[in-house]
Amino acid sequence: MTAPVCISASAAAAPARQTLPHPRLAPAGTSLYPSFASYVRARHPALLRTARSLTANPSDAEDLLQTALAKTYVAWERIEDHRALDGYVRRALLNTRTSQWRRRRVDEFVCDELPEPEPRPGADDPAERQALRDAMWRAILRLPARQRAMVVLRYYEDLSEAQTAELLGVSVGTVKSAVSRALGKLREDPELGLSR
Repeated sequence: MTAPVCISASAAAAPARQTLPHPRLAPAGTSLYPSFASYVRARHPALLRTARSLTANPSDAEDLLQTALAKTYVAWERIEDHRALDGYVRRALLNTRTSQWRRRRVDEFVCDELPEPEPRPGADDPAERQALRDAMWRAILRLPARQRAMVVLRYYEDLSEAQTAELLGVSVGTVKSAVSRALGKLREDPELGLSR
């Protein structure tokens, strides 16, 4: 059973107005304004060209156009002259882009010289490390074959003197003296002297 509701005589006499729900409350995938959907289908390429002229990045242009079209959709009922829709959307594009530019402008500063980050203590330049590594390999390649093998086994393969001697079939004393001479040559190498 329904309870009776009292309404005024003027409200009862007035024809009921049909109100559309707000566009944001429309079910997903539907449009309250079929004319808006047909307008977007027809004018999308031209409006996208306008958006691309306002931004350098095509993805940003698509985002800009979507934002402008969302603003147009919300205001669709208030736009009286639908022949001026292109102008309305272009103005929305320009205003949106200007707002984006103003927000981002605060983060960018023009200066005569680019500020260089302060070097962190204990952190050296990776390019310098690579240059030193390359110079070291060139210096090792200039060593005699036997000394080169012993230096590589001792310092790059991290073998002990006994392991190196066993692998090469020589005595531990031979490994010690050969590595000592090789290190002396590496210390005197002019290319490594410039890299230090």
